[in-house]
Amino acid sequence: MGPEGAGDVRGGRRARFAEIFRFALVGGVNTGTFFGCYLLLHPWMPYFAAYSLAFLLSMIGSFFLNTYFTYRTRPTWKKFALFPLTNVTNYLVQSVGLYALVTWAGMDDRIAPLVAAVVAIPFTYLISQRILVPRGTDRSSAAPDPTGPTGPTGQAGATGPTGQAGATGPGSETDERRPSRLA
Repeated sequence: MGPEGAGDVRGGRRARFAEIFRFALVGGVNTGTFFGCYLLLHPWMPYFAAYSLAFLLSMIGSFFLNTYFTYRTRPTWKKFALFPLTNVTNYLVQSVGLYALVTWAGMDDRIAPLVAAVVAIPFTYLISQRILVPRGTDRSSAAPDPTGPTGPTGQAGATGPTGQAGATGPGSETDERRPSRLA
């Protein structure tokens, strides 16, 4: 591999690290949003209703932050419908981790939830990436290039990354350049 290839690998790693950092940042914002909503709602409704509504509101916020900021892709109704799977995954990994840490590892049950939450981050990252970033596109082509080629429809970016209409063309599952009704 020549010097250009080495730069591509480093650039790819740097881009992946930046994406993971943005994911963690969104997680922190999401946690703060959830807790803030919970505290605001709790005086006006029973605690579990406040918890549920705060959870729902923060999950919606997390969806939009992750699509636009973390993965730099467009939201779609399909992604929106699948996004709760990230929360299910997070819950399952944290629950199993919590049980294992307390029962088998003898960890203090006040600390174990935090450790289990950290352990769940990579799983949640991978699931959210799978849902929000379509297969067959590289993330650098997710947003339209205003100076890029125009396809048969005359829209910028209507052809694939190679300039050929194909798997990433208009109407395909992986076309991130089409305007979304959620956008």
